[in-house]
Amino acid sequence: MADVDEPRSVQESLQEIMDLLRRQRVVESLVHREGEGRGGALTDRQPLVDSLVHKQNEAELQTRLDALHPADVALILEALPLDDRLRVWQLVKADRDGEILLEVSDAVRETLIADMDRGELVAATEQLDTDEIADLAPDLPDEVIADVFKSLSAEEREQLREALSYPEDSVGGLMDFEMVTIREDVTIEVVLRYLRRLDELPSNTDKLFVVDRKGLLRGVLPLKKLLVNEPEIEVATLVDRNVVSFHPDDDARDAATAFERYDLISAPVVDDHGEVLGRLTVDVVVDYIREASEAEKLKASGLREEEDIFAPVWDSLKNRWTWLAVNLVTAFIASRVIGAFEGSIEKLVALAALMPIVAGIGGNAGNQTITMIVRALALGQIGRDGARKLFVKEITIALINGLVWGSIIGLVAWVFYRNIELSIVMMAAMTLNLLLAALAGVLIPLARRWLQRDPAVGSSVLITALTDSGGFFIFLGLATVFLI
Repeated sequence: MADVDEPRSVQESLQEIMDLLRRQRVVESLVHREGEGRGGALTDRQPLVDSLVHKQNEAELQTRLDALHPADVALILEALPLDDRLRVWQLVKADRDGEILLEVSDAVRETLIADMDRGELVAATEQLDTDEIADLAPDLPDEVIADVFKSLSAEEREQLREALSYPEDSVGGLMDFEMVTIREDVTIEVVLRYLRRLDELPSNTDKLFVVDRKGLLRGVLPLKKLLVNEPEIEVATLVDRNVVSFHPDDDARDAATAFERYDLISAPVVDDHGEVLGRLTVDVVVDYIREASEAEKLKASGLREEEDIFAPVWDSLKNRWTWLAVNLVTAFIASRVIGAFEGSIEKLVALAALMPIVAGIGGNAGNQTITMIVRALALGQIGRDGARKLFVKEITIALINGLVWGSIIGLVAWVFYRNIELSIVMMAAMTLNLLLAALAGVLIPLARRWLQRDPAVGSSVLITALTDSGGFFIFLGLATVFLI
């Protein structure tokens, strides 16, 4: 038998909470039904029974929620339909509201904020650090931000203004202001005495930032050096001058790449003069990488933004219809391509059975290529010379794949239809469509980047449309010329 204190997975906790919500609805329904069945005889007692049922279930729900990490509560809220989500949200303790609002997705956060009044929002926001308030600020009403500003100290107000002044995808938009700075002309003993006076070290502190009297960065002192050296040694003798630092205007994606390349846990953020403004930490970078990756997947599928899976139908429609409209147009073009060869299809029915293979393989190959190119662009791996070499490489891969897999599918076509000309047309069409897919897979994202557009947006929609129409045209065109 499992110990009662054994940690539960998030999915188990979600199932327990859903069961409690379901049980609460069932009991409430039975109580109301019984009251109606007795001709109103239980009318006086019914509110009391309802109240007791609510309190019992709510107490158990609240106990479950209190034991969960804010990130786990956020995941559970995202997995619940709107009515259940708001019911659970009301049971979350007020002192945890701010942390959970930061963890949930943007779409779900909107539904939670809409259910809170001004006082609740101000109280939830005041619990957060200034960099966290800046993350939440775009979703909060202006009057709430104004109230929060009034509650902050002068230093915190300045930090919040500074954080809000940077774009979300910049280092300044991700940095926090909790850091420990020391001078290099003091001893290890002085530093240790200073650290002991702090309540706790900021999270992800693996190094202390060494500054001069003007606050300019001189280097860093790793904690591992601090702890293993004698107290009388001066900081200056242990300072690491080779520091990876960032400017607040730097692109967050470049910073994330640097964190991965240099295995960083934290790094200082400095202004043009070298003054330390804040720091970047690995937990924030990991969150940014995850969110950026999810956004790219959505854009590649033609979705404009992250979507609450339980959002109202109209909101979901607005999020999806732009690229669906594009897809409709491209599908119509593909249908007209097929229509132009109706006579050929009528004379050789095998064409109708084989042409989806050519289009499908081309679409798959094109999506593989475009995924690699978008990733390389995101990592800054493609320059002008690199683009040319990459183009040649992808065309070569497509040619080899076309000849190999085209020969295989041509052999299969011969086995089924005993028509050598059809087999050759099938192989040729497969090769040409794979070449088209490779060409489009390289050029579409490069062209969007050249036009200063996000290369990931709608990429899979465009490549599928092109390989479908192109595949049909190539296959049916070759068949019409050589077989009909």
